[in-house]
Amino acid sequence: MTILELKNVTLCLDGKRILNDLSIEFWQGHIHALIGPNGAGKSTTANVIMGLSGYTDFEGDVLYQGQSIKGLSIDQRARLGITLAWQEPARYEGLSVYSFIKAAARNRSDSKIREALRQVGLEPEKYLARAVDRTLSGGERKRIELASILAMEPKLVLLDEPDSGIDVEALERIFDALKLLKQQGTTVIMITHSLAVLRHAEHAFLLCCGRLVSKGSVEKIAHYFQQRCIPCDHQELKLREAEGLNVG
Repeated sequence: MTILELKNVTLCLDGKRILNDLSIEFWQGHIHALIGPNGAGKSTTANVIMGLSGYTDFEGDVLYQGQSIKGLSIDQRARLGITLAWQEPARYEGLSVYSFIKAAARNRSDSKIREALRQVGLEPEKYLARAVDRTLSGGERKRIELASILAMEPKLVLLDEPDSGIDVEALERIFDALKLLKQQGTTVIMITHSLAVLRHAEHAFLLCCGRLVSKGSVEKIAHYFQQRCIPCDHQELKLREAEGLNVG
């Protein structure tokens, strides 16, 4: 069953076409990867889905559970169960980890907040009173943000570059949390250019120059990405743009 669909989305920023007639369907309750080289349009796609400022004036449509959300605000989309985890988690001077997670949680009990921290490998006793600020490492802030998402129990979560700026241990905890999100019925879309992240998905979509180049199994897309995208300078795709791309 499709939970989210992009239909012929074309977006131009500063006179440059960033997304080009992009159509993708994401299945409900699955872990998806949106992969591509830098500048492929991956994060832009996430911003369009979330309805961020500067990304709402586009051609085409975005359907969520069969209904257009093109005209909805960020808050309205959030109330529908859509959330975005940033590549660089925000800092909140003076806001405690406890308050940060509680603000997002569906069940605001202390036990739920503590459980969410444990699920991402952080001891509640060490972190609940700490501020979500620069005293936390990037990996700690990413895990705390993910704990807030687990407590939120969203229907759809977008993770922008989940491996950015963190160590191996933190990344493994994030992958464990992805499994928990799936178990609670959340649809996950990971934005990445990493094969290591890609291999934790169930389905994958490959973008380049704002277009969908290929889609299918993780194995298929990983092979394509290794053989074609990593060594590519984008020239082949640019030459083919006028003819249209065959999506396999």
